[in-house]
Amino acid sequence: MADRDARQTAAAGTQFSLFGRDQAPEVPGGGAGASKPAERAAELNRILSHAAYAYYALDDPEMTDAQFDRYLVELQQIEAAHPELVTPDSYTQRVGGYVSEQFAPVRHARRMYSIDDAMDLDELDEWLARTEEALAAAGEGPVAYTCELKIDGLGIALTYRDGRLVRAATRGDGTTGEDVTQNALTIKDIPTTLGKAGLARVADGGFGHSVEVRGEVYMPKHSFVRLNEENDAAGRAPFANPRNAAAGSLRQKDPKVTAARDLETFIYAVADEDPLDVATQSDFLDWLRDCGFSVNPHARRVATAAEVHAYCADALAHREDLDYDIDGVVVKVDPFASQASLGFTARAPRWSIAFKFPPEEKSTVLRQIRVQVGRTGVLTPVAEFDPVVVAGSTIARATLHNIDEVRRKDVRVGDTVVVHKAGDVIPEVVGPLDREDEEHLARPLWEMPATCPSCGSPVVREEGEVAYRCVSIDCPAQATERLIHWGSRNAMDIDGLGDEIVGRMVEQGLLLDVADFYTLTADELAAVDTGRVYETSTKDHLEGDGIVVGPTIAGKIMGQIEESKGRGLARVLFGLGIRHVGANVAALLANSFGSMERLMLAKEADISAIDGIGPKIAASVREFFSIEKNVAVIERLRESGVSLEQEGFGEEPEKPQTLAGLTFVLTGTLKGHTRTEAGNLLKAMGAKVSGSVSKRTSYVVAGEAAGSKLKKAQQLGVPVLDEAALDEILATGVAPAVEG
Repeated sequence: MADRDARQTAAAGTQFSLFGRDQAPEVPGGGAGASKPAERAAELNRILSHAAYAYYALDDPEMTDAQFDRYLVELQQIEAAHPELVTPDSYTQRVGGYVSEQFAPVRHARRMYSIDDAMDLDELDEWLARTEEALAAAGEGPVAYTCELKIDGLGIALTYRDGRLVRAATRGDGTTGEDVTQNALTIKDIPTTLGKAGLARVADGGFGHSVEVRGEVYMPKHSFVRLNEENDAAGRAPFANPRNAAAGSLRQKDPKVTAARDLETFIYAVADEDPLDVATQSDFLDWLRDCGFSVNPHARRVATAAEVHAYCADALAHREDLDYDIDGVVVKVDPFASQASLGFTARAPRWSIAFKFPPEEKSTVLRQIRVQVGRTGVLTPVAEFDPVVVAGSTIARATLHNIDEVRRKDVRVGDTVVVHKAGDVIPEVVGPLDREDEEHLARPLWEMPATCPSCGSPVVREEGEVAYRCVSIDCPAQATERLIHWGSRNAMDIDGLGDEIVGRMVEQGLLLDVADFYTLTADELAAVDTGRVYETSTKDHLEGDGIVVGPTIAGKIMGQIEESKGRGLARVLFGLGIRHVGANVAALLANSFGSMERLMLAKEADISAIDGIGPKIAASVREFFSIEKNVAVIERLRESGVSLEQEGFGEEPEKPQTLAGLTFVLTGTLKGHTRTEAGNLLKAMGAKVSGSVSKRTSYVVAGEAAGSKLKKAQQLGVPVLDEAALDEILATGVAPAVEG
């Protein structure tokens, strides 16, 4: 009933409920009661760790912030009820983040913690009451707070020595970040020297002292729009949201790319306030301004819980007026002495809380559920509804993911449905406004089609899977995505073959399948219409004339296509987009069979017998080769001169395989080799090199500034080697004996 009432309120025009527990979406997976607490906790830790890696390391979120927060809250609730389930590697005990190996590691002066979330004002009030009670017990009070907007960006730490910027680092895992100093120097509002007024409030005028300040790097909304317009024009994939754009821009190998991305900062924290003549957070923000840092102008010092509420409500009401994304309000106890008294948990300060904004919700009418067919043949239902403005933009469609989600949400064509932007970014259908409505119940349930809506081929659904698929390689709906995938870096690596050009060639009938790349002529490619027009007139063209690829670009791409013929069997197998066959599996197949012909003749049992390939993959490979159209494409590739053999197959390895059966993990900075070089040398002697530590790991090689992998090795009792031991292995081909 509460859910129904909340939906009716939303329909009446109230889009936000600050006390919105009734509006919390269901958590996929069932919740703590759906299984034994230990099993659910383990499942949640796996989900959270995987999602965090996608978010922090890949800048490619696989779920919304709201979904992530719900999983984390559920895990916290389970561990609160069952303290025995709290382990050092639980996600509740660590800071979200990731340290990439492409940047030098940087150890922070002090740990950069996460902040606990309050998902509604009830939880915020609980924190306020708990905080005031704790400080009163310590003889401190009344409590004052500083409220700050929660900027949706990428955390950064800036270190100043003798008043000069010496280092910039990402948050990373909270203890160790990535050195992005050269990139940070291109951000215009980061001062290279501290202002005189600020230095006057540092011990000894700043000389002989290091000060590490912290804040957020973000991309303004207008810059984000411009960047995605440029990406679209160049045929590059757009960024999902400004936060991802900011993260991807700051973590560039080339500082020139960062400089062109219009990044900005807000600074709001310090690792150690001892050298500073400041006593409160509000006073510290003034000090930052004196130093020349960009400080958010909307921060406020407040004295009561009611004022905290008012600040949150005001921020929520005006969030769309800002030129940057915020996803909540951070409330901090103002006096530093009180902060010290409250201290920290394993992952977060007790003196701060993040009030997370609820998603804006609107009601609209679901007009149809249309099916999209992706590169791998997956059929995805997409809801199309009357356009409605949500979180500052108009939306008219949203993915429903799969038939199970359609059933779980119980949405039917003709329903009045509630929609929002999950994480303020991704359009999502929450569900029908009223599940008990007689008209809703009278509408038929939506069904997945039995045949592909694009090519008419039968649709299959394997046992135990939620996805329906079309398995025809020449399905028109899959063509563009398959063709783009064929030219991608880990497949045939055809440089210059962007999404836009491929899409235009499909539209103009030049490409139907991957074999068509090799019958394409330079003249045909040069004449491809890009879909853009000239904005000015010259001697060569008039304003408004269509822009074509042209002979120069066409020549370069044709050269790349010709070069791709020799990439070898492994890349061909990956490029074909066989279900379950990623780059690693493709390499296993290529190295095991040596040629496309032998693989095509192999029995399912022969394929599944390969170490690392199970029955599921084997069945998928056999199914692919059982389709005549797929075999015909492969034969045309062969006729075009594309190599369908694996180079070096059957040859004896150059070096004795003395390390066969051993698994190494390399971490930290090595002096004599890069980790890639060292890994290749180990592989040449038969070793396996992994990116993660497990009980099956034989050795961990730890260079300077080794981080979490070293800690995990020590926890698991995995032997740890230094670089000298690694050099000995590379010289002799013999691994050291392990005691015990």
